[in-house]
Parts: sequence; C-alpha cells; structure tokens
Amino acid sequence: MKKNEERTRYSAAELKEFEALILEKLENARNELNILKQSLNRSQDSDTADTTITSKVLEDGAETIQKESLNELAARQQKFINNLQNALVRIKNGTYGVCRVTGKLIPKERLRAVPHTMLSIEAKLQEKK
Repeated sequence: MKKNEERTRYSAAELKEFEALILEKLENARNELNILKQSLNRSQDSDTADTTITSKVLEDGAETIQKESLNELAARQQKFINNLQNALVRIKNGTYGVCRVTGKLIPKERLRAVPHTMLSIEAKLQEKK
C-alpha cells in the first residue's frame, strides 16, 4: 500500500466512511434548521397588543434583534447543509478529500472534523495570507 502522500484518492471503503459521517451531519443540520424555522414562525405569530406603548417599543426592538439573529443562524445552517450536499457530490464523482489548491489528499483527521472542506490546512493557511 502506498503512503498517504503518494495517494491521490481515497478508497471506496474510505469514501463510504466519510459518506456515512456526512449523512449523519446532514440529518442533524436539517433538524436544527427546522427548529430555527419553527422558532422564527413562532416569533412572527406572537402578539403584544395588551402592553403599554413603551414596553411594546422595547419588545419590538428585542423581537427584531431575535428575528435577525435567528435568520442569520438559519442562513448559516442552510449554507452548511449546501456544503455537506456538495461534499456528497464530490464523493460520488471521486474528488472528495482532494485539496483544490495543492491537489494532495486532505488528512482524514481534518475531513472528520470538517467533512465538507475542500482545502488542506496548508492551503487554508495560504488563503489567509
């Protein structure tokens, strides 16, 4: 068997392992997104008609901040879901785990931590410069 540095792709068995990990993370991410959407719907349904004007203004401000925060979280979660789905496509076409900058295999430890990554740590650090 070749050393990791010499290999250009992960084996079918290794890709199956990553696919299972990604599918699990995808299910969890979708569940979290649904919870965020439900929270957004509940906050839009709440009514504060019986409060005084001053407290209504304060509540409206707090509600707006909460809605913005939930919207931001939902958008980030949707982006994460899209990235995971793209990783599944890369598994299917055989390019998963290959750094798009260096062309080398991304270490398994990194892929387990960030399964949707397309960059090795080396390339990520170069990108930040």
